[in-house]
Amino acid sequence: MNRRLAGVLLALAVPLALALGLAAGPAGFGWPDPTTALGRSLWLLRGTRVGAGFAVGAGLACAGVLMQALLRNPLADPYVLGVSSGGALGAAAVVLTVGTGALHGLAMPLGAFAVALLTLGLVLLLAGRAAGGGPSLYGLLLSGVIVAALLSSLLLLLVSMATHEGLRTITWWMLGSLQVHEPAVLVAGALPIGLAVLGALALARELDALTLGRSMAHHLGVRTRLAVGLGLAFATLAAATAVALAGLIGFVGLVVPHAARAIAGAGHRRLLPAAVLGGGAFLVLCDAAARTLFAPVELPVGVVTALIGGPFFLFILRRRRGRGWIE
Repeated sequence: MNRRLAGVLLALAVPLALALGLAAGPAGFGWPDPTTALGRSLWLLRGTRVGAGFAVGAGLACAGVLMQALLRNPLADPYVLGVSSGGALGAAAVVLTVGTGALHGLAMPLGAFAVALLTLGLVLLLAGRAAGGGPSLYGLLLSGVIVAALLSSLLLLLVSMATHEGLRTITWWMLGSLQVHEPAVLVAGALPIGLAVLGALALARELDALTLGRSMAHHLGVRTRLAVGLGLAFATLAAATAVALAGLIGFVGLVVPHAARAIAGAGHRRLLPAAVLGGGAFLVLCDAAARTLFAPVELPVGVVTALIGGPFFLFILRRRRGRGWIE
């Protein structure tokens, strides 16, 4: 398919996905009556949910593009450095110490965000020491796996200590949920994601060079250490904010960048906007499916993305068979 035509179709798919997300409900598809109090409440609930889905999907897709470029690994996604495990641990700690009422304020997202950032700092510290200087790609991957395993163990410890209500809250959040109870929380989450997207776009030229390798990028005039540091910071900002808003939603950062690359090409000046728009639309559609497939029972949106992303991950892994893990 012609890339220009594919881009036009993507631009048309975004408002269609938003419209479907607003119309989706447990009773099927339909528009609430805005003249009634119930209809206005439904518009507010669906609007914040669709907004959260688009923001979270855009952030995860942006982080996935950054991770795949910086680590030069097509299987990399926002969770490769343990950011998701850190966010989950922070949210679980808030629920355990403050209570489930924290879900109606900023305590749970802020707890998840803070621990996710601390996780990145720990990973960078360990990778830097392992490399004897600036963190290497192998050092980052290995440190991320180790830290994620450690944090997952701590998370299980907290879950085992939680009350029945707290356990249900933590479990549902870990499976992914886009229901934002306060519009202020959505705004507070969308702003950092927007900042991360703008920062990634500013690094488009450096990302193109880094996909060729650090040595080649250095010869092309790229300050590789600064570019890698900024790229990791923006990826973590987007992923940690997405985790704080919606919990653990996997595979968006893996599936969407590959689809966007087929539409827009490998140049990050076009790839990043395509991934951001595609990620937002993709997660909104997944959430609409989660609300309607087994209505009135609602599936966690993370289950839907896993059902789509799991086979896609195996497909990419099969294509990589016999090739280096990091080229």
